[in-house]
Amino acid sequence: MSRLGFMIVVLSATASVAASPPTFAEAEQVASVGSPFAVVREHVTADIYHYQFDIRVGSTPNARVRIHRVVRELAPWRPRRTAHAVMLLHGDFANFVTNFVPTRGHPASSASGLAPYLVARGIDTWGVDRRWTLPGADGDISDLGEMGVTQELGDVSVALAFARATRGLTDGDAGRIVLGGFSHGAQLAYAYAAADGRHVSAIAALDIYYDIAPEDADLRALACANASAGRDALAQGVTDSSNSLFITAGELARSTPDEISPLFPSYTNRGVLLTLAGLTWWLAPYTPVYHLSAPLLDAEGNVSELHESSEEVVSAWFASAPPHQSMRETVELDEIWCGASSRPSLANIRVPLFYLGAAGGFGDHGLYSTTRVSSSDVTTLVVRRFGPERVAEDFGHGDLLYAADAPTLAWKPLATWLLRH
Repeated sequence: MSRLGFMIVVLSATASVAASPPTFAEAEQVASVGSPFAVVREHVTADIYHYQFDIRVGSTPNARVRIHRVVRELAPWRPRRTAHAVMLLHGDFANFVTNFVPTRGHPASSASGLAPYLVARGIDTWGVDRRWTLPGADGDISDLGEMGVTQELGDVSVALAFARATRGLTDGDAGRIVLGGFSHGAQLAYAYAAADGRHVSAIAALDIYYDIAPEDADLRALACANASAGRDALAQGVTDSSNSLFITAGELARSTPDEISPLFPSYTNRGVLLTLAGLTWWLAPYTPVYHLSAPLLDAEGNVSELHESSEEVVSAWFASAPPHQSMRETVELDEIWCGASSRPSLANIRVPLFYLGAAGGFGDHGLYSTTRVSSSDVTTLVVRRFGPERVAEDFGHGDLLYAADAPTLAWKPLATWLLRH
């Protein structure tokens, strides 16, 4: 299939999710924000390529659904057929590429990436970016205040419909696909499957909770307090939950690791990176010792090094974060945890579920949500190195994506489950 032929295929698929099918000439305007459809293709490794599709769905500055596909090719613009597919939703301060294809991030990471791993094992891997990932540092964010959970679930539905239609044309299989997600992306996967789920054959939740267990009442209280504070901020006109802390910490740790940090002068730039990654619960106590990356703690409880994900990989993850993030989304996801507002019920979920946790992340605290679904096919795995006495140093939240041993400990069980579902 030529590039022209491929474009006709994907443009035909778009007709089912866009108001009107764009022309080929319009699709050629790859970098044009005003174009109703744009596509780019880039090499990842071996015969694996990454496609990015932008579909304009409104008139506001960031009214685009950005869909990703990572796939093996037979020839340029000609994907290999597969019988299995998954769509992955990214987490905070990230997008699909930085979470799942980090070698293509900016800066590029040496972490090989979950998406290419799955693709190499016969799993067609898709994703969709939330709209707050689209504007650059100086981009137009006048529509940021509209970016809440309802809009995001609508974009997920568009992306799933597009993926199914495209697979029907390129793979001969337009059936439902698995919806997966990491962190808050997994929370959205739960919410989509509970509220709609029409395109979903199963869900894979990577390290999150949706319903908080009764014994974790303190975590629910924290979510309620955060939701209330966030609502106050929204009422005052704050729409941007900036990612500048992570970006600056990552950039400085890469460029001048031993200099005194302008962020926290009692630390070096390297020390700030280690602390944010290894003692994340200081800022975000989603669980009592929640951390992004497994730390090695010294006698005073400070992080001396990271022992699962390398500092190079973690600093690239931080530095490549989108500059903006939606305050409305943050508030509404906290409200789901709080349980004080109307929300889709996990009891509506009847498709198979796989929960993959990290002992030092949400870990065991995410297991309660798996007991709240109506599905009879539930599989759980919490990756851990140590017993409960060393959870503060155990496998971290982000280690599921970036650790040197993630392919063996986390990705292989996930791929095995996906190939069975």
